[in-house]
Amino acid sequence: MTGRRSAHWTDSSCGEPVDTDFFSHVNETELAKTLWLLDISAAILRIVMKSSISRAAFLLFLAPTCALAATSVVNMSHYDLVRPDFGAMRREGIVGVIHEASYPPFTRDPKYLDRQMSALQAGLLWGAYHYGNGSDPIRQADHFLSIVSNAWMQANPVTRPNAGVLLVLDFEKNGHYPGGSMRPAQAIAFIERIHERTGVYPGVYSGEYHLAQVLNSAQVNPAQRRTLTNCWLWVANYSKEPRATAPWSYWALWQYTGDGKCRLPRSAYPIRTANMPKAELNIFRGSRSDLTEFWQRRAWDPAGGKPRRESERPLTAEL
Repeated sequence: MTGRRSAHWTDSSCGEPVDTDFFSHVNETELAKTLWLLDISAAILRIVMKSSISRAAFLLFLAPTCALAATSVVNMSHYDLVRPDFGAMRREGIVGVIHEASYPPFTRDPKYLDRQMSALQAGLLWGAYHYGNGSDPIRQADHFLSIVSNAWMQANPVTRPNAGVLLVLDFEKNGHYPGGSMRPAQAIAFIERIHERTGVYPGVYSGEYHLAQVLNSAQVNPAQRRTLTNCWLWVANYSKEPRATAPWSYWALWQYTGDGKCRLPRSAYPIRTANMPKAELNIFRGSRSDLTEFWQRRAWDPAGGKPRRESERPLTAEL
């Protein structure tokens, strides 16, 4: 079974025991040379095998998180013009959907409510994001929560998951909505307002470059950094796994493709799900069961009465 030789050494041609007297006819010098060569060959083989094992272990250690995880979250907005098949998404392994709820100037995403209903009916977890701009952050937060709360109250209580709605601030360079880009101080004010009204901290979404240039800069003081790290990080990079995540120590959700843009191998990083050929897809740092637990811990339930109080420990202590 193991492929080892039998302890009884036989000649493979006839099955008879080998005549060990044969070695008495061999020149001792030649025999010594042969044995020496055998020893050298065995030593080289051991080195090669050890090197291969070490190299394999090293490569496994360096393997990106995505090699151990799977696409599990899709994000959407009114720009996605298809009628999404949420049932097919779930069958393909999608766990949750994070949809745009509001964008400048204080506009409700017209697709938000209908898609919330359909996604919940299909058994998917639900999240909402607000696309921030440079206007009053308190008003932005209040408008965002109003949209999320009103839509949630219209959902069938039977299909509403206990987790509630996962909230996110979309903090990126604003080049196509009015009002300019949201500044770090405004993002902090938005986050604190969300926490004040809901008892939970939202996630923060940003591209890796914008994150490094803006939120990890001299514009952000230590107190603001502490507020940010109470949130969870969702970062976009279509070329490789994100590395620059400060002031967070790591990302919780990674968007690796959007609108068909993805410079990663399609076999491991698909760009479509269900009937959406150019979806915005994301990998969670952890298993699908970890994601469900994360969602339950971080989401806001607008129908839950009093705001739920959440530990203000940094995300680094959670996962």
